[in-house]
Amino acid sequence: MAVNSVHWFRKCLRLHDNPALQEAVNAAHTLRCVYILDPWFAGAANVGINRWRYVSFSPAVCDSSLTLTFAVNTDCLRGLKEWKVTRLTFEYDPEPYGKERDGAIIKMAQEFGVETVVRNSHTLYNLDRIIEMNNNSPPLTFKRFQTIVSRLELPRRPLPVITQQQMEKCCTKISENHEQLYSIPSLEELGFRTERLPPAVWRGGESEALDRLNKHLDKKVNVSNLEHSRINTCSLYASPTGLSPYLRFGCLSCRVLYYNLRELYMKVPPPSLFGQLLWREFFYTAATNNPNFDRMEGNPICVQIPWDQNPEALAKWAEGRTGFPWIDAIMTQLRQEGWIHHLARHAVACFLTRGDLWISWESGMKVFEELLLDADWSVNAGSWMWLSCSAFFQQFFHCYCPVGFGRRTDPSGDYIRRYVPILKDYPNRYIYEPWNAPESVQKAANCVVGVDYPKPMINHAEGSRLNIERMKQVYQQLSHYRGLSKSQLLSLSVETPTGYRSRARRQSGGGEQEQKDAATGREEKKEEVKKRRRMRRVRRDQLS
Repeated sequence: MAVNSVHWFRKCLRLHDNPALQEAVNAAHTLRCVYILDPWFAGAANVGINRWRYVSFSPAVCDSSLTLTFAVNTDCLRGLKEWKVTRLTFEYDPEPYGKERDGAIIKMAQEFGVETVVRNSHTLYNLDRIIEMNNNSPPLTFKRFQTIVSRLELPRRPLPVITQQQMEKCCTKISENHEQLYSIPSLEELGFRTERLPPAVWRGGESEALDRLNKHLDKKVNVSNLEHSRINTCSLYASPTGLSPYLRFGCLSCRVLYYNLRELYMKVPPPSLFGQLLWREFFYTAATNNPNFDRMEGNPICVQIPWDQNPEALAKWAEGRTGFPWIDAIMTQLRQEGWIHHLARHAVACFLTRGDLWISWESGMKVFEELLLDADWSVNAGSWMWLSCSAFFQQFFHCYCPVGFGRRTDPSGDYIRRYVPILKDYPNRYIYEPWNAPESVQKAANCVVGVDYPKPMINHAEGSRLNIERMKQVYQQLSHYRGLSKSQLLSLSVETPTGYRSRARRQSGGGEQEQKDAATGREEKKEEVKKRRRMRRVRRDQLS
């Protein structure tokens, strides 16, 4: 019996380490590759031109010899019967919406008598296994997550690239008008205006991803680079070795990145990149069984905070018109290029939510969903809950100053001059707070605050002080609900609401299991200290 395969490309836009595509190719007589514009993505009217440009380019360059059928919704899969398909393969999607969609597709395939093969390579670990090891609930602190992961086996090794010879064995004849009927639509066809559109800073595709990976590894070989990982002016600009959008869309396999880093750092001390991969896994794990992960209401892990509704203030923040040059430069870079440094994300997210404007993290998350190339559902929502102290992290008394943080990062203000050019002639002394410049300085710089550039939309010192009091009231109410005193609340340094409960039980004597958990935690902490000491000794030996 002939084996006719259809492979459904989704978050795995590559030929390397693609186990689902390998299954489609194996012993197949024919192979059709389908790329469907995800209805979740397509239905988002706020998806910006940079994201569309990246997405439309990535599948097109997955491989020049690979013929894709492009469709705008999953209805095209009803052609399985017409194509006499016997096997449907695709990448496992751990997010709630994806699992619901895939369940419906698998059921439809079964009705057509089509075998479905689903494989996972978009995450390093089996997320269900992590949840199972945490008493069947997702770990809600990163430390707990790390503890569980440390007990797992290493991620599976990546598979080799699909070869031209493999593809030729299952070559499928296509119609002469295939390109006309099934090609990826242009930006103009999608309704975007492209005149004066600058070249893309981030070029999509697998080839670009692998080229960046090689550059990244070459750069990291130099130990001196690892010793100076703090953010500086250069960190703020898009790097030719940046990888986050390529991981998000699967142009680069996370397992390939993981094992390349692992091999490299057997020789030199590991920086924070492993940690960034684990944060990605952490948010995926927290979201996988929570369909309300991207909203406050109905979300069991999210603190219910009475945020303000202020559309005008939200628009000023999103459009880079806050009157704070550091914040406005970040938001302008995001809108123009589709990427900003992760600490810049922290700064603008804190400003919008608990730091200054007291606007819901859901609003900020939607703006990032529109503009940010590497924003996916789990990581985007999880990061915004964390940065707004709505979940995972609750040290709300730590705020990013929209003046001081930027000045420490880029004392010369060159970043501001690039993205807020109207301020380019301001002296370094005033470029972060131009409203403090004498009128003569403002006129000499051809930029008068309140005329050519907006005045600050809020008094940061007063606003942040008020918001800290607001957050304190929220958490005091939360502590009373959970039976904690005010003194206990102030003494806590844990990360999550779950952590508050367990800490309180330990302080009051707790049960036998809680005391065992506490003892285990102390032992794990001792081991962590020993591990760090060993790493410092190794580092000294290597540098000497």
